[in-house]
Amino acid sequence: MGAGIATAALLSGLGVMLVERDDGAADKAGNTIATNLAAAVKRGKLTEHKREHLLDNMLQTVTEYDALGEADLIIEAVYESMEVKKSVFAILDKVAKPGAILATNTSYLDINEIALATSRPESVIGLHFFSPAHVMKLLEVVVADRTAPELVATAFALARRLGKTAVRAGVCDGFIGNRLLSHYRTAADHMLLDGASPYQIDKALTDYGFAMGPYAVADLAGLDIGYATRQRKAAERHPRDRYPAWADELFHQGRLGQKTGKGYYLYPNGSRQGVEDPEVEALIAKTREQAGVTPRSFSDEEIVSRYMAAMINEAARVLDEGIAMRPLDIDVVLLYGYGFPRWRGGPMHTADQRGLETVLADIQRYAEQDDHFWQPAPLLTKLVEQGRNFDSLNHS
Repeated sequence: MGAGIATAALLSGLGVMLVERDDGAADKAGNTIATNLAAAVKRGKLTEHKREHLLDNMLQTVTEYDALGEADLIIEAVYESMEVKKSVFAILDKVAKPGAILATNTSYLDINEIALATSRPESVIGLHFFSPAHVMKLLEVVVADRTAPELVATAFALARRLGKTAVRAGVCDGFIGNRLLSHYRTAADHMLLDGASPYQIDKALTDYGFAMGPYAVADLAGLDIGYATRQRKAAERHPRDRYPAWADELFHQGRLGQKTGKGYYLYPNGSRQGVEDPEVEALIAKTREQAGVTPRSFSDEEIVSRYMAAMINEAARVLDEGIAMRPLDIDVVLLYGYGFPRWRGGPMHTADQRGLETVLADIQRYAEQDDHFWQPAPLLTKLVEQGRNFDSLNHS
């Protein structure tokens, strides 16, 4: 991620100093950036002469934080651990010059807590890039409680300089995009536990227009990411939450996705194209049996309906809490960062097209079997009662 962010900055003409933990890691990061820039040359985005100029004159790789003393903007992209990030920000607070922007690339963690590791929380902001950072167009600008307004303006200006589309987000677990992802992925896991195949779910959703299904996405990201998230949130798990125990077993078996050649799918000979694996379906069937679940069949239409209803319902909560400022911001996040089908306009637009009363009726029907997960969002209920749609909130 750090190399991707550095590549994006170089491609926009910004000078970059990349700090790594040792010389070996610094050399590896430099090689990754060089490879990224070579790919840009191949795509015709950059000349070979310009690539050499960027590597020779605009990039430095170092191993000491003190080298950042004159930096205007410092972006942290270390491991997704609160303790690690707080320790880094405590160091940055000591070495950064007055007025420097201290940004975190965290995907989930509480930026207010990270900011308190410094003596200048007003200088801390979230810049959540999406991988690969030099390719993906979305940038979530996450505004903490004490972030100075001028930092927000600078972050949006930076996004334009980097050729990215910025969306303002508030602080919560996962911000806009990953919070929604967690919720609609849970809806998929519930269907899987109740009898659907991960391969049927993925196919139904790609047929609907998504770039990838949730289980192919999990393999791409790495199943260790999902495992770490479940461990991080274990203490706050509700007794009625339906836990995906099979996913932990896949992790313990070393099935981490594409990087290990097997996850939900098999990836023979380093292939990026997944092959269905009967062993995974057998493992899930064993989990159902242990949970006392009698499996049932799902139509593709029901899979899409439940997936979308979960996404829309959680999006309504995100709006109501002020995490997203407008419905169109949520649409932009899902379109630019999460493979939502472009021609459908985003989940909020899709909900308006379908009719909010229909979406609410679906949620209420699903709640008859599970009134813990399927609790209608108050904002969704309110809009239906008022005869309004999400788009009306874009203009208020």
